[in-house]
Parts: sequence; structure tokens; C-alpha cells
Amino acid sequence: MLARFIHSILASSVVLTFSGCTASSQEPITASYGSQPVLPKPQSSVLPTINIAPAKGWPKGVMPTPAEGLKVQPFAQGLDHPRWLYVLPNGDVLVAETDAPPKPDDSKGIRGKIAKKVMQRAGSSFPSANRIRLLRDTNGDGIADKNTVFLENLNSPFGMTLVGNTLYVANTDALIRFPYQEGATKITTSGTKVLELPAGKLNHHWTKNVIANPEGTKLYISVGSNSNVAENGLDKEVGRAQILEFDIATGKARPFATGLRNPNGMGWQPQGGQLWTVVNERDELGNDLVPDYMTSVKEGAFYGWPYSYYGQHVDTRVKPQNPEMVARARKPDYALGNHTASLGLAFYATELMPQYRGGAFIGQHGSWNRKPHSGYKVIFVPFRSGQPYGQPQDVLTGFLNDKGEAYGRPVGVAIDFSGALLVADDVGDVIWRVSPIAQTTYETPMRE
Repeated sequence: MLARFIHSILASSVVLTFSGCTASSQEPITASYGSQPVLPKPQSSVLPTINIAPAKGWPKGVMPTPAEGLKVQPFAQGLDHPRWLYVLPNGDVLVAETDAPPKPDDSKGIRGKIAKKVMQRAGSSFPSANRIRLLRDTNGDGIADKNTVFLENLNSPFGMTLVGNTLYVANTDALIRFPYQEGATKITTSGTKVLELPAGKLNHHWTKNVIANPEGTKLYISVGSNSNVAENGLDKEVGRAQILEFDIATGKARPFATGLRNPNGMGWQPQGGQLWTVVNERDELGNDLVPDYMTSVKEGAFYGWPYSYYGQHVDTRVKPQNPEMVARARKPDYALGNHTASLGLAFYATELMPQYRGGAFIGQHGSWNRKPHSGYKVIFVPFRSGQPYGQPQDVLTGFLNDKGEAYGRPVGVAIDFSGALLVADDVGDVIWRVSPIAQTTYETPMRE
């Protein structure tokens, strides 16, 4: 009887919120971008806004729309939920085909069950392929003609980085290293665990990213929170919502920056050499809060989560409150829109598209809890003197159709050997390649 009651409430809640009867945003989405976003009064409700763009995939002959002067083509198709990219020095492209691991304690209760249905409808929460695929373009036509399984039997892998002849992979529960030989199309040796990462049956933000510093001496690992705003208890957040610094020589890790709800993309800004990250902020404060953001990552800095958002704006839902931590909270550098699910980050430092040099491409996976939808595109944020400057520019759009259905959802972004932009689309199961219209072929380092 109880199970039937819960099922009835769940079904009614999902139908109610899917039907679009929730109030719409009162602010234009542009107000939540830039260095001074509009932060209206928080709104609360028994159930959050759920406005899903159902995952449909790309119809034959349909592709995203690039900015003026650019073209787009599929670099690789038919992949299995490709979420993250890494370009090796020889031009090979690694793709993490991955999804969430089993996390039974994260789907308990009515909210948990609703969240699971939301993710499935949006094209996620299916069994993970748990592998990394290698793509190679041997003739320079912008299409991968070699496609091999590079690593398999992983555990919800995400971030990848190469230091010398060692490839590091961030599984959901551990940082693993593998020996790498240039030109290899498959690694068959077993990996070595070098650092355990927070995971377990409650593993709310499961993606872990990793990048190396330019000197190749330290790794930086992003770890998301275990909840929206610590509603499961602060004891469940130990080691979460932070970026770790891992010293390769000693094998020791320490918190580098904390209070980051869900950092994903990380990169080194070309002009200033500073570490930057993009962060997904909290939900359930209304359509017009809270903006996702990108920020420089200062050693020892605290960025507010869970006690405050966008600097020192107190979140009254968090129990117990902590005014001392709020007073320490650092304001982010640049807002990326409310609920845009900004994930990918790639700074541009090459010459093929000089109009983008020095700035950052951002992959926005798209909202599930905002009306109207936000994100679902790749944007570019210009930089001047090492800081974001001006308004963002659309680079790749058209991921939603006029019915509000998702043909695709952009996630990871990377720059290929020629200077073109690669975009992982985990709903379309495609890697898109964006380049100037004038570029037809290019020299590749790996011809066969």
C-alpha cells in the first residue's frame, strides 16, 4: 500500500512538473552572465521546477549551427555517451564513454526517484560503457578514420591527462595511472591506483576531472559535492566540493580550493597562467538563481558552498549556518547563466581561429530545472589581460528543436592538433568538429 502511495505521488509530481505549469523566469538569461550578474530574491517551492528537454538524438542530415565564418562536421559518430575529451600530443583524441555508476543511496525517497527519472528522460543514468576510445584522423579531412577501444573495464571514467609517458585517468572512485607509448592505439596493462577519491553508494556528483600543471609536477583533481546544499548532512561532504592538488613525486594530496559545488572543466589561462575552473551551482532557488560560473582558482580560497552562493549571499536552507565561512567566501570571476550546466572548458592559444585567441570555450550541457531552458550550446568568453572581458558569444547552437526536445547536449570541449574545436555530445553520441569555413584539410602528425 505504501509503495503504491509513493508511486502515485511520484507519478503525479512528475506529470505536474513536466507539464510546464511552473512559473517562468522573471529575468532574461543574459542578466545571469558576466562579472556582475543579477541575483534576485530566492524563490522556494515544495518541488523544484522540472522542465526537461527530452533526449531525441540528431535526425539524419541535421547538425548544430556554428557561428558565422565557421563550419561544423561530425568528427566521430555512433559513440556510447561520450562526455569528456583529451587530445594527446601526437594529435590522437581520447574520448571517455561514460555515465554515472550505481549509487543506490542517491535515489532514495521521492526526490531521489524523481531525479533519476529526470536524468533518464534527459539522456543519462544508463549503464556506463566504462571505457576510453581513441580517435585518429590520418588524412587531415576532419573526420576520424581510426577508432579503437583504448582502455576498458574502468569505473565511470571522466578526466584524462598525460605526463611524460604516464596517462592518468580519473575514475569516479580513484585516480589511476597507466604506462603510455606514443602512437599506441590500445593499453592492455592494468592501471595502478595512485589516489582514492570520494565515491560510494551516495555519489551525487560522480564526475572527477584531472589536469596537470605545465611543469608536469602536480595534478589538479576536481571533486563535486554529494548533494545540492548538504541536505544529506555535512558528514557526507567530507572530501567533497573541492579541487585537490596531487604531488606526483610524493604521492600526497591536499585541498587546493574548497567550497566549489561541482567543478568540472579546468584549464590554464594562456595570458596569466592561472588555473581556472567552471562550476555548477545549486538548484531549487528558482529559475533566476543561482548562476553557474567560471573562476580563477586561488590556492587556499573558499568559494561559498554550501553556506553561501556567488560570494557571500547566504543560503538559509543550510543547517547549521556558518557565518565565519560565509565571511571567507570568495566571489567568482564570471557568471555563466542560471542552470546552464556549464561543464566543458578549453582555453584557446593557437592560430587557426585568431578571433578566439586567449579566451575560453565553454560547453553548456543545458538545464533540466529552469523555465525556459538555458544552456544547450557552446559559448566563447573573451579574455583581456588574463580576465574575462565583455559578453559571451555563441559558437555552436541548435541543440534544441522548436518543441524543446534535445537533439544533443554538449559536454567536454577540446582543441585538436590543427586548432579546431572538438565538442563531445553525449545525447547525440557524436564528437563535433568546429573549424573555419576556409579550412578543408590539414597536416596530421599521425599518417598511416
